[in-house]
Amino acid sequence: MFKTLRVAALLAVALAFAFAGAALAEEKTYINGIDFGFPPFGFVDKDGKPAGFDVESMDWIAKKMGFKIKHQPMDWDGIIPALTAKKIDIIASGMSATEERAKIVNFSIPYYEVTQVLLVKGDDATPFADLLKTGKKIGVQRGTVTNKLLEEMSKKEGYKFELVLYDSTDLSMEDVKIGRIAGSGMDSSIAKELMKGQPYKVSGTFDVPSEKYGYAIRKEDKEFLDTVNKGLEQLMKDPYWQELKKKYDI
Repeated sequence: MFKTLRVAALLAVALAFAFAGAALAEEKTYINGIDFGFPPFGFVDKDGKPAGFDVESMDWIAKKMGFKIKHQPMDWDGIIPALTAKKIDIIASGMSATEERAKIVNFSIPYYEVTQVLLVKGDDATPFADLLKTGKKIGVQRGTVTNKLLEEMSKKEGYKFELVLYDSTDLSMEDVKIGRIAGSGMDSSIAKELMKGQPYKVSGTFDVPSEKYGYAIRKEDKEFLDTVNKGLEQLMKDPYWQELKKKYDI
């Protein structure tokens, strides 16, 4: 009898280890590509670590939905090609879910809405229209929605400005500060962040429809998209969502 009980106990332990091993094997790691300079949604902090609203949101979703997430900072203008080339698995970093991008990737449910604005020095009294029609230099981050918008505007009659491209929006604002360019175009979300404690102001809002942020995932990864959507829906209903919004002031 004791021998039978001992064998049964050993079998139970073996099964427990087998199930635990299977569970660990199923916990896949996904790589999230983030903009290295797009606060408060995705950025690299002073300690060199990925941070931001979307970084913490994805951490919560990953834990809730049973997968691991690694955040990889990278240049924004190459982030969608990196996704389609399978160098990363998701873009959760303040990306506008535009129709053009949706032809290449699938987007999660929307979670934030923005407009396009022009940020200038706080003491610049030049009217918004004059900044775009009198030959001024205007900066913008490569690969952004505002980049495309300004390129299209520069070709229209009545507009006259020189477009200067940057790897990140904060770099463009350094040139605004020293007067190298007159202003920088960007999402209203990052403009709000950059104005905190800095001598900047919004000169004007571009006359285009507002846009919504979503997480970008490869077209073929429909199961992962479904998992992320379920996690994001749960997060938006959880008190932690409001805590994050308060923490990052969005």
